[in-house]
Amino acid sequence: MARRRGPYGLDEPLFHPDHKRPVTRRDFIAQGFMAGTASVFGTSVLGLFANPRQANAALSSDLESLKASCGIAVQGAGKIPFICFDLAGGANISGSNVLVGQQGGQMDFLSTAGYSKLGLPGNMTPAISGFVNQELGLAFHSDSAFLRGILEKTQASTRAFIDGAVIPARSDNDTGNNPHNPMYGIYNAGADGSLVSLIGSSSSDSGGNSMAPAMLMNPKVRPTKVDRPSDVTGLVDVGDLVGLLDQSDAVAVMEAIYRISDKKTGVVTTDEVVKKLVDCGYLKSADLADRFGNPASLNPALDTDIVGPSGIFTQAEFDSDGEFRKTASVMKMVLNGYAGAGTITMGGFDYHTGDRATGERRDLRAGRCMGACLEYAARLGMPLMMYVFSDGSLASNGRIDDSVDGRGKGEWTGDNSSTAASFFLVFNPGVRPKLKNSSANVRQIGYMRADASVETASSPAANNVNLLVNTVVLNYMALHNEQGNFATTKGFEQHGLGADLDKLIPFEMIVNGKIG
Repeated sequence: MARRRGPYGLDEPLFHPDHKRPVTRRDFIAQGFMAGTASVFGTSVLGLFANPRQANAALSSDLESLKASCGIAVQGAGKIPFICFDLAGGANISGSNVLVGQQGGQMDFLSTAGYSKLGLPGNMTPAISGFVNQELGLAFHSDSAFLRGILEKTQASTRAFIDGAVIPARSDNDTGNNPHNPMYGIYNAGADGSLVSLIGSSSSDSGGNSMAPAMLMNPKVRPTKVDRPSDVTGLVDVGDLVGLLDQSDAVAVMEAIYRISDKKTGVVTTDEVVKKLVDCGYLKSADLADRFGNPASLNPALDTDIVGPSGIFTQAEFDSDGEFRKTASVMKMVLNGYAGAGTITMGGFDYHTGDRATGERRDLRAGRCMGACLEYAARLGMPLMMYVFSDGSLASNGRIDDSVDGRGKGEWTGDNSSTAASFFLVFNPGVRPKLKNSSANVRQIGYMRADASVETASSPAANNVNLLVNTVVLNYMALHNEQGNFATTKGFEQHGLGADLDKLIPFEMIVNGKIG
């Protein structure tokens, strides 16, 4: 009799005899042969600041109008920061992590056989007292690995101001061809940063493992890769002048060069386009030196809210785990307004390995990364919308893994796109996001059948990944009370969500106007 191997290590590649050998970069990420890196989308070097929420320029006051004409804004876009997690490979989200119910909502429980397919044995179904946790508003299974990770990295005071919604929605298994990534849509809805527009997971067109919807693509925001804190600080290069001179003197020199250039180009050429490009180049350099003369201000490793005795991550955690360093880099950029929105891709979630422990460990680490983003938002006093999705899902045949990390749950034994779901959480400083109504199913957009299969007619998003992205962006805009502009926002003119958009929006606005 063949001897079954134990669970896979946290970063060990997953070998599946029923899968083709990995060929593409997405295959390698999904099966854990390659890390899900982080990357940044840079449109240009327009609008560079140290703190977009409290910017206070030191350049001469008479240059402020000229800075504006060069695209150097004083503050960021003022939208709610947005971070999404792209769990490559087909992670479990529904049931064992976030509760997904029938037509009556999360608490309209599935059948015992349905929960078994979602990896929960009969003695752990949410219908049994003690197996539902609603501390985050959105209901999780009380032994959810995502939830355990979030609880570990957040304080109770943070969790009191969080709520969310789950969206049962099918997507293809083990492929990057699902147009899951909402980043361009979030950008079109107004999210922007003071250093770069968006940050993402790879150098792909979407910036993540999954594709972006074709109608939302914007070639101006192609990704620049960021794997570690040093890559974040490397985004800013103020040249050798800062270092030879102190910061204020360097700014003064660059400002003087701008003035000289302004006069010379006015004489040498009558081509206003060339003149403006040259002038703005000098002026942007001066502004860059003024705001980022010390690039260490961007470094998440030096942020005591992120790393250290009072930080979200201990120094040992940060030093030993690249996923924590990547998460820290992305959340530092997004929540400080240096980027408008970001994707964190995590690989190795194709974990139907004939055990439960492998998936539990990886889900737990993903939950810790999610919790870190929420806690950092709380420490900065910034709102956050956090979205979690995966390419397809998986199912259990009911066999139990009684190991310590298996926790007595069903082993994951195969891909199953019909059990898929996505979810989002919203943090609002000072008050929990307010539900639009008090009905039981308001935190669930669509529903599942009793056998744990997505009811494909339950919402526009249920069987169409493009419309899943549209639903997420609609909810992002609704948090700003801008859902009325959805149908006129670029890329959503033919949105396909129907006439009654309110039924797809669980929460009232949390921001009326700009953050700043």
